[in-house]
Order: sequence, then C-alpha cells, then structure tokens
Amino acid sequence: MPEQLAVTAEPLGTAGIDRRPRRALFLAGLIITVVFVNSCLFGLLAVLTRPGVDFWQGLLAVLYVGPVLAIQLLYFSRPAVRLDTKVAKVMLVVQACLAYLPTLHFEAALSSLTTLAAGSALLLFRPRTGWTVFTVFMAGTTWILWTYDDTWLGAVFDSITAVFYALVVYLLTWLARLVTELHQARTELARRAVAEQRLAFARDLHDLLGLSLSAIALKGELVHRLLRKSLDRAREELAEITGIAQRTLSDVRSVARGYRELSLEKESRTAVSLLSASNVAVRVDLEQVELPVKLRTLLAKVLREGVTNVLRYTGVEQCEITVRENAGRVTLEIVHDGAAHEDLPEETAESLREVIAEVSGHGGTLDAGPDAAGRWWLSADLPVPDRIEPTETALAQGPGHWSRIDARNVQWTLTVVFILFGLSAMARAFMLTEDGWSLALIAGYLTALITLQLSYFARPNLRLRSRQTYALLFVQACLIFLPLIPLGHTWVSLPSLFAGTALLVLPPLAGWTAFAATAAGVVLIRIEYGTDFLGGFYSFASILNTGLMVFGLIWLIRLVTELGETRKRLAEVAVAEERLRFARDLHDLLGMSLSAIALKSELTSRIMDIDTTRASDELLEILGLTRQALTDVRSVASGYRELSLDQESRSAQAVLVAADVQVRLEIEHEDLPATVRTVLAVVLREGVTNVLRHSKVERCEIAVRRTGDGVALDIVNDGVENGRPPEPEQPMRVEAAGSGITNMSDRVAGLGGELTAGVEADGRFRLRAVVPV
Repeated sequence: MPEQLAVTAEPLGTAGIDRRPRRALFLAGLIITVVFVNSCLFGLLAVLTRPGVDFWQGLLAVLYVGPVLAIQLLYFSRPAVRLDTKVAKVMLVVQACLAYLPTLHFEAALSSLTTLAAGSALLLFRPRTGWTVFTVFMAGTTWILWTYDDTWLGAVFDSITAVFYALVVYLLTWLARLVTELHQARTELARRAVAEQRLAFARDLHDLLGLSLSAIALKGELVHRLLRKSLDRAREELAEITGIAQRTLSDVRSVARGYRELSLEKESRTAVSLLSASNVAVRVDLEQVELPVKLRTLLAKVLREGVTNVLRYTGVEQCEITVRENAGRVTLEIVHDGAAHEDLPEETAESLREVIAEVSGHGGTLDAGPDAAGRWWLSADLPVPDRIEPTETALAQGPGHWSRIDARNVQWTLTVVFILFGLSAMARAFMLTEDGWSLALIAGYLTALITLQLSYFARPNLRLRSRQTYALLFVQACLIFLPLIPLGHTWVSLPSLFAGTALLVLPPLAGWTAFAATAAGVVLIRIEYGTDFLGGFYSFASILNTGLMVFGLIWLIRLVTELGETRKRLAEVAVAEERLRFARDLHDLLGMSLSAIALKSELTSRIMDIDTTRASDELLEILGLTRQALTDVRSVASGYRELSLDQESRSAQAVLVAADVQVRLEIEHEDLPATVRTVLAVVLREGVTNVLRHSKVERCEIAVRRTGDGVALDIVNDGVENGRPPEPEQPMRVEAAGSGITNMSDRVAGLGGELTAGVEADGRFRLRAVVPV
C-alpha cells in the first residue's frame, strides 16, 4: 500500500539522493581535474624535454596550456555553468584558437589541447552539429599529427589516442553535469506527476459528481414546491432523488477504489497468511513483471477475491498461486483441491461479478472451473498495455531526465571509447614488434579484455560485490599480466582496465591498494626492460590517467542510472500518496453526505402523507446537504487543479466587458510558483464574481505586481454607494472553495499572505491579496 511505500522511500530519498551526489560531484570533479591536467602535462613535458628548448619557449608553452586548461576546468567542466548561451560558444572559439596556435611553435607536441576543445563541442551543440564540429576538430588534429609525426605508425597511434581522449572529455564532463541536474531536479519529477494526477482527479469529480449533485439540488427545490400542490408528483421526484443519490454514492466509492493502489506482493503475503492459518499448504510464484499501476491493482483485487473464495471451500489442503507474463499478457492463476459449497452468498457473488466486469473492462478474461485433475482453478488473463499511463508520461519528462535515448547514446559512446582504447594499444604493439605470433597473441587478449569490460563490468545494473564479479576481475588480471611471460619486452597490455575496475568492484581500501600496486608493478616492469626514469614516469601517469577514466566513466554511468531510477520511484511514491489522499478526501467528504441524502429522501417519502411540515424540514436539510456536497466536490477539485492566472485574467476581462464594465489589466507574474499562481487565480475569479454582483460598477482595474519579495493582486471597482459597497442584488451563496472573503483569506493565509477588502478614500472598493514568493 502507498503508506508502506512512503515509509521505505523516505530514507532512500535522503540517503540515495541527498548525500551521494554531493560526494559524487566532488569525486567526479577530482577525476576530471586529474585526467585533464595529466593529459595536458604529457604535452607540456614533451615540449620541455625537447633538445634546444630554452626558458622563454618553455614559458610560451605554459602560457598556451594554462588558458586552455583553465577554460576547460573553470568553465566547461563546472556543472553550474549554462552551455546553451552565446558566451559558451565564444569561449569554445577562444579555447580552440589557443589549442591550435601552439602548432606554429611546437609542431604536434601540444596537440592534446585540441582534444579538450573537441570534447567541449559535443557538450555545447545539438548532436548533429556537435558531431560535425567534433569531426572537423579531430580532422585538424589528425592532419597535424600526420604532418609532424616521424612514422606513420606513430601518427596512427597518436590519432587514435586523440579521438579517445576527446570522447573521454565529453563523457566525463557530461555525466558529471547530469548528476548535478538529476540531483537538483529530484523533486520536479514528483511535482509534475502529482500535478497530472490532480488534473485527472478534477476531471473525474466534474464528470461523475457535479452534474448528479446539481440535479439533486434542483429536484429538491422542485419537491419543496410540490409538497403543497401534488404529493404524488413530489413522491416521484423524491424517488428520483433517492436513486440519483445512491448512484452517485456508488460513483464516489468507485472513484475512490479506482484511485487506491493495491500491492500485489502485499496481497500475496496476506493470502499466504490466511491460507496457512487454515492449514492449507500454499505455493506462491510471482514473476517480477513491470506492470502499470491500474493493472497491478486489478490483479491484487482478483487475488483477494480468489483467496476469499478458496476459504469458502471445504477440504482444501493445497493451493498454488502463480503470476506469469507471456507475449504481452499477464496471467494470474489460483488452483486448489477443495470442494465447493452449493450456495454462494449474494454479497460474495456480487463482489465476484464486479471483479469479472472490471477484468472485462480492461480487455481481459476471468474463468473458473474444475481442471483435468479434478482441482478447482481460477484464471485471470489480462493484456499489458503498450501505451504509457499519464503518470508515466510525467515520469519520462522533466529537466535533465535520464531517458532510454540518453542511456543508449552513452552506452554507444562508451563502447567506442573502449574499442579505441584497445586499438591504441594494438597500434603500440605494431610499433614494438613485427613478429606475427606476438601480434596475434596481443590482438587476442586485447579483444578478450575489451569484450569482458563492455559485456560485464560496463553494465550499469551490475551487482558489484559478488563472487562472479570477483572471479571475473581475477580473469581480467590474468589476461593483463600473464601475457608478459611469453611476450617479454614486447608486452603491450591494458593494466589501467584492471586498476579502474578494481576501484569500482573492491571495497575502497582494497581498491586503492590494487590500483597503486598495478601502477607500481607496471613501472617496475618497464624499468626492468630498460625504460628510463622519464619513461617510467610516463607509464605511471598513463596508468593513473586511464585508470581513473575507466573508473570515473563506469561509476558515473552507474550513479546516473541509479539517480534516474530513484527519482522515478520517488515520483511514483508521491503519486501513490496523492491518489490515496484523494480517495480519503472523496470518501470522507462525500460518503456521509450522500448516504444522508439517500436516507432522508426515503424518510421524506414515507412521512410526506403524515406530516407535511416535517417533510418540508427534511427537504430543507436535503438541500443543505446537497449544497454542502457540491461545495465539498468543488473544494476537492479546485484544491487539486492548478489554475492559470493568464487564462483567468482573460476570462475576467471578457466577462466584465460583456457586462459593460471598462476594464484595465496589468499582469506581471513571471517566475511565480504554481501554488501562488493558482491561489491568485482563485482570488481573481471570486473577486470578479463579487464585482459583477454590484449593479453600479462602471470601471474595474485588475493588477498583479511584484512587491519586494512577494506579489500583490489588486481588484478595484467603483461600485460603491454612500461610501460602502451596495448589497448584492441576490444573496451570496458560498458554494465553492474560494467563494467569499473568508475562504479567499484562508487560501491566501495558507501561503503566508494577507487578504484585505474595503472602501478607499477615493470611494472605490479594493480587494487586495499579497502573497510572499
């Protein structure tokens, strides 16, 4: 039930969304900083270690690297910076110019700077434009590398590495920004889903109840007039009132039941408890099926009714309950070995007929009877709708949403990144050896490593802490280090895959230990095979860089996926709570009133011939109850419907002009919260309704203005006589929420505001509502 769901979701919302993204953003920022600084440092060291480079050339190289890196870290990589502005595009142009200019002085030594600009281009533009600009930037980088590299193998290696780093720049930055957006918009999804549900509530109330209650009120007034003229006609009208009241009460219960979400899992546990208490051996097999809310609730109802029916059978020893999905349909089956009673209580039969009708209404079938083995079975077969429910539409939207399209794009880009990683290692192998057997061995284990990484460790829903994961991590380590035995000094591998994956899979202390041991081991191996100090440093920096890339990319994708699912669950919880609250409001507000109307109508019909005066009194009470029920319906509906201030102001102007009233509108309400807009719209509607009751009104001014930290609505009219507003031509009937000064004042006060009304010094009547924003 929603109450239980809300209890379990609260710690999820605080622990899963509030703390982790803050830690994630810090860690993501640290990874981005280390990776980007390292990649620029490689180029800077290549310049500084070149023979013949003096102090001024070194300073020039630093002056090239510094601004490009600063723009990347302090602008493009900051989640708070908006990238859909002209300023962002100007910054990209500046960064690109600074990234390509070093070619004039240092040839291809600082070509790594261009990868930052290429990755940023994918962030700034829409996909088609972004990939076009990315391709242009990478083409320029490739041309530089092929122009200045000594060998074609070196040019191939550097070109693949450049594309690899550019895609990493894009993915790391975009995922870090997405974590921020998901965190900041964590409640927006719930608000959108709840708002959509409220509109559905208001429509149901208006369609089902408004017309019926209005009909009761009109017929009640008619009966009151007929009491002294025609008792037979009055009796007929009373019978219709009774029928309408009973049908309306049934509608209220139907709507309330429809908005109560039942839990199939909870109903199954209840069924097991009830049947076990009756000494029945129960086997429950519920397949985990993603079903819409209404379908889950309907299956829970069928299960409840089926188990209730099982308990009426004698001699039941075994019962099986199964739920299966196949070919777009879901089936619930209840099978037992009991013998049925001959008679079936009318209440139970009616309940079963309602369930059968509801199943049929959803396009399904419900059958029951003996099977070939002599057991009794009940089967409900329902289609699983392809269309998305209104709440799911809201859940699929919202700022910064993590959609299936986003997930596919990221997975595709991640696949390309790891393939490029493997190709760069293969290009390096061609630079070290020409032996066909060695190259075949290197290609084999590189393919196995990339396949293992993409098919298992890169899966966002992978269970990290499991025996299978630890076993495959060991397999990965073997694929990386065992080829060292036959290959010796030509050993080319991807140890950073193991370093990054170990950080992801193992507990923090063990993960960082494995990471450090891997980096140290690779450096020692390189030194053993004759690498100098600078080469060892490059090896260490490369392991650090690519290891953090592997960890950061997969970890951020997992975190974004978890945040997206958590936001959806929170929105579902909010919708479930709103549905339950609506059902409670509907039942509490209208159930008693409608029951009383039906009872009093029957009582009035019986005493009409005996005591006309009492019958008249009862009719007046019926009318009072009906008007109160109408008020309750409108209060619930208006409380759930978000009103448009723009639309209400236009409607007010049209109504006043039609009444020959000169109107001046001044509406300023940009960036107001939905609750404030709705309250002001209600006050405007009721204020204009009161203006129309004043027969002397010639001019009316309506203004909505910002006032400091709030907003004020003023409705001023000249419909006053002798310094006070005239009495309305007909009595004011307070039927809807917001009608009358008191109810409007309550609404405004609910937002911490104040509503005042009175005659000003110039003789005009002013209604003023001030609400803080």
